[in-house]
Parts: sequence; C-alpha cells; structure tokens
Amino acid sequence: MKKIIVVLLLTTTTWGTAQEFQGKAYYFSKTSVDANFGGRQMSENQKKAIAERLKSAFEKTFILTFNQEASVYKEEAQLEKSNNTGRWSAMMSGFTSNNYYKNIKEKEYFDQREFYGKNFLIRDSLDQYTWTMHNETKKIGNYTCFKATTTKKVNELMDWREMRRKARQQREQRENGINDQKKIQNTFEQEEAEVPKEIEVIAWYTPEIPVNQGPGSYWGLPGLILEIQEDRNTLLCNKIVLNTKDDTIKTPTKGKEVSQDEFDKISKKKIEEMIEQFSTRRRGGFGGRRN
Repeated sequence: MKKIIVVLLLTTTTWGTAQEFQGKAYYFSKTSVDANFGGRQMSENQKKAIAERLKSAFEKTFILTFNQEASVYKEEAQLEKSNNTGRWSAMMSGFTSNNYYKNIKEKEYFDQREFYGKNFLIRDSLDQYTWTMHNETKKIGNYTCFKATTTKKVNELMDWREMRRKARQQREQRENGINDQKKIQNTFEQEEAEVPKEIEVIAWYTPEIPVNQGPGSYWGLPGLILEIQEDRNTLLCNKIVLNTKDDTIKTPTKGKEVSQDEFDKISKKKIEEMIEQFSTRRRGGFGGRRN
C-alpha cells in the first residue's frame, strides 16, 4: 500500500512507476544584503529602511506543485497582507510571479504578474540551462543531493545594484552640473564594470525524486531541485508532500498575453521613470544623498 507522506525532508519513499511522481515542495528564500550599500554614506535609519524593504520583497515562502510533465510555482498565501501600497510595492510586485507554470514536455512557461495595477501573462519558451554535473553531494533532510552548476545572465531590471547605480548617476549629474559630466561618467563607467553580467548558479538536486522540476524557472536535472544558490539569493526546500492528488497544475489565463521581451520593455520604461523620480528626492530612494 502506498503512503501519503508529509515530511520536513525527513523521509524518502520508494515508488512504483515514474508516472506516479507528483507532489508539493515548499521553499523559503533568503537574501544577504550589502550592509554598506555600495559604500554610500547613509544614515542608519536609511540603511535599516532599505534592508527591511529588501527583506519584505525577497524573503518569502513558495510552493512548487509538480508532476512528471508540468509544475506550478506560487508564493504561499500570507495570513496578513502588507498595507504598503506605495510606488515601491507597485514596482516590486512586477519582480515576482503570482503564478509560474512551466511545461517540460512542451518546453514553455506562463508567468502571471501584476505590475502597476495591470495584469500580464508572460508566455515564452523555457530557458535551456547548460548544467555541469559534479560529484559533490550533501544531505538535505534525508535526501541525498548532488551538485550541479550553470551560469545565468543578470537581468538588470531585477538587479538592485544596477538600479541604485543609475539613480545615483542621475542625481550626481543634476547636482554637479555640466562641467563635471566627464568626471561623473568616468566614475560610473568604473562602477558599471564592477556589476556582474553573469552569475554562477548552484543547484542541489535529488535523484530520489526523479522529476526534471525545480523552483521558479529552474529545471532540467535528473531529480527534483531542492536548493538554488544564485548570487546573494538562496532558495531552500524545507518540506515535501509526495503522492498527492492535485488538479491545480493548470495553465494560467489571467492577464494580457505578452512575450518575456515585451514585458521586460514595459517594465524597463516604467522603472526608468521610477528611478528618475527617486533620484530627484533629497533623501532616501535608490540613490540616497550624501550626509
């Protein structure tokens, strides 16, 4: 008799056939923040406020509902919703998916997002990751996991350092005037060179759950991905429910259908407007002001 197992990564189950592999995996995200914020001179209150905003935006819990062919990745519903409905929240909401569906068989994904009060449904082809397999292993709970690595281009729309740099550049240009443009440009060209264009992604997957699924856009390994490390961000699985009957793995339908490139262009235009607004503020925002 097969069991329905709910565990905090404590138990491994033997399955009969590959078609039976389905279930839910719960992940929590955590982000390490540069305490110096790029060396900027900011008050402790400013640093604390920005750190809290970043934590609120990036440290969440997600649920991956999966089977052999498809999966749905969503943020776990919160009992209490934030009352913060300002421009920051409106912008950050576009950085996270409300409903990310990927179909391994069809090699496509649907990503449902709300951005500045508008609903979008991004439909595009799955990223084809080139994984390098390693012999290194570790235990995550009772599951033996193997290491795999790949590289990923940094999306500057999603990169906090890039947004902050652009806001500072615009503010410095206005404050210093046209005579200092060459000096300012040289400074920011040097800073831009320090922002990575690619990052290494480390994945830990377990062949004990032989599905090609993983959190978010990640997939393509011979086992469920239980941990992802990318730059300062980590996604770690801390709970698995196997052999569940679930009919929620469905293609999202809500929102204006666009390609990933089209959505990025829409986001970029709005974010540049936001950066322009923040950079004019005397304190706070992305760039801050030297004390």
